[in-house]
Amino acid sequence: MIKFLKIRWKNFLSYGNAFTEIDLTKNKSTLIIGQNGAGKSTMLDALSYALFAKPHRNIIKNQLPNSINQKNCVVEAEFSAGRSLYKIVRSIKPTKFEIWKDGEMLNQSYHSKDYQKILEQNILKLNHKSFHQVIVLGSSSFIPFMQLPARHRRNVIEDLLDINVFSKMNIILREKTSILKDEIKELSYNLEIANNRVSTQKKYIQDVKQLTDQNIESKNKEIDEARTAIDDLVIKNSDMTKELEELAPQNKIDLKESSDKKTDILHKQARLRSSIETLVKNAKFYEDNSNCPTCEQTITEDFRANKIKLTKEEAKALSDDMNILRDAAADVEDKLSKASTIASKLATIQNDITNNNKEVERLTRLVKKTLDEITTDSVKDLNEAKTELENIIESVTEANDQKAKANEQYSYNLAMSEMLKDTGIKTKIIKQYLPVMNTLVNQYLQVLDFYVHFDLDEEFNETIRSRHRDVFTYDSFSEGEKQRIDLSLLFTWRQIAKMKNSVSTNLLILDETFDSSLDHDGVENLLKILNTLGDGTNIFVISHKGEILNGKFDDTIEFKKERNFSKIAA
Repeated sequence: MIKFLKIRWKNFLSYGNAFTEIDLTKNKSTLIIGQNGAGKSTMLDALSYALFAKPHRNIIKNQLPNSINQKNCVVEAEFSAGRSLYKIVRSIKPTKFEIWKDGEMLNQSYHSKDYQKILEQNILKLNHKSFHQVIVLGSSSFIPFMQLPARHRRNVIEDLLDINVFSKMNIILREKTSILKDEIKELSYNLEIANNRVSTQKKYIQDVKQLTDQNIESKNKEIDEARTAIDDLVIKNSDMTKELEELAPQNKIDLKESSDKKTDILHKQARLRSSIETLVKNAKFYEDNSNCPTCEQTITEDFRANKIKLTKEEAKALSDDMNILRDAAADVEDKLSKASTIASKLATIQNDITNNNKEVERLTRLVKKTLDEITTDSVKDLNEAKTELENIIESVTEANDQKAKANEQYSYNLAMSEMLKDTGIKTKIIKQYLPVMNTLVNQYLQVLDFYVHFDLDEEFNETIRSRHRDVFTYDSFSEGEKQRIDLSLLFTWRQIAKMKNSVSTNLLILDETFDSSLDHDGVENLLKILNTLGDGTNIFVISHKGEILNGKFDDTIEFKKERNFSKIAA
């Protein structure tokens, strides 16, 4: 229950710089009187502005500060909710909005709109419309329940029955459903991509496998060619080795014998040349000399001739030997040339064998490497591709699970949304309360001497029947009759709020209600209703016809205006 305790204001509308304060719990009933323009309804404007940042009447914000002082416009309202005491402070020039709970100001880090939501939804649990339907009945800027659009009527009833939480839940649920819908859309998109990746990966594996098979076939061909080449080289080496084995030993002997013979011949030729040179020298000596150069004796002609003859004969013999040696040298040189040719051929064969062995080693390594590639690289590529496919399929399965859960949650949300719609749970609750509402409205109408049967349907459209069962609408009646309906609804809403304990409050303010269309009986009947309200209700009646209501209230507060400022009369 909300229990309003005090309202105070200064520099608000026609009031000056000193606070004006009204204790809202001092008396059960209070009459507020004063001349037109004295500031009687300012109390209602101040309370409405403090709670909702909107005055009761249609006054723009810039007109709320006193037109003379034009600053330090302050409104404060105190009330209790549950076990906590609250104080709301609003000011204009400077702007201020504070919510105090049990002496401590609530966190102001929120945006002002969010701060206001906290006040209305979490503390007051009523909004501006509900405030005017349950607490206030006035002629100025007041829209009676029956003149509200159907949607606004429903909002008022939902506040009274405290079922607007379902609307809030539905808003939150719609937001979550919207997010979930986007999530499902994204999951579907991701699934489509993943499925495309699966197809692409499968094709890639087929291509890799095909390439692998082709590659293996190509490499096996390389291996076969290499092995054939190895076999050919081995055969060639075998043949060449056999030839080496056959020719090399004899060639080695031939080379040695020929070389030795050549050396021997060369030595002999050298000796023969030396001997020939000596003979030629001796012959020339006897030819050129007739006396001995050593003993100076004369050399005879016979001796000289004999010596020359012997020398020539010996030289001829040596020349013959030299010719023989030349022939032998030519023969040896021929044999040595043939042996050298064979040796060169054998060296070439040996070099070919060595090169062939190297090529065999290279081809053997190539075969081993190619075999490793066949058994390792190709298989590795294929295995990696298959592993990647498994990972993609796993992600698809996971995404399918997520989508299935999201779709399931989406279905639940749609079902809950149907329940939270106006035609769902709220309508069932309203159906339960409608008979009570209609009964209470008709009871209050009878107290106010208005004998019609009033019914609201689930859409809060009215059906009004007279005793003769004639059907009317709200607009069919006079202003006085309309006001009786408005009063009946006001008291009904208060009674429903008290039963539901949603926006139950101690405060009831009637602004010029007695001054408008009620006749004398209507006034008396309204007073009867007011007197039947419980002790926990504090009634304020604002009127400029105090003479009609004088003595009918526990207390009277008079407002007056002095020097252009409103104040409470002493």
